[in-house]
Amino acid sequence: MVLGTISIVLFSLGMCMVLIPDWYAFMPGVIFGCTGLLLGLVTVVVWRKLEHKRPLHIDGKIILTAIVGVAGALALGVGMCFSIIWDKMVMGIGVGLIGIVVLLCLIPLAKGIRD
Repeated sequence: MVLGTISIVLFSLGMCMVLIPDWYAFMPGVIFGCTGLLLGLVTVVVWRKLEHKRPLHIDGKIILTAIVGVAGALALGVGMCFSIIWDKMVMGIGVGLIGIVVLLCLIPLAKGIRD
């Protein structure tokens, strides 16, 4: 749980460092973001080992789920930046809502639709 929290904090701080030009920290932001992603992957491996589950078998569905999740999170974050940083509220709300809808699409993608 601690490792997952640290990875999320590093990733989100890296995103802020990259997307806020006043900080002048693009390259350190990329490093922080990639470190957060790497720790997130380590967290998944450690969690599955602790739960005595078999390792993930990477197939097309897992790759598609990851791509949709990253796209939705990025859209939501960019929408927040439009609203908060760049003072474009209507555009930010629109992009943020698109991000939320994409993230909601993860539920049937990951769990499937059952009758």
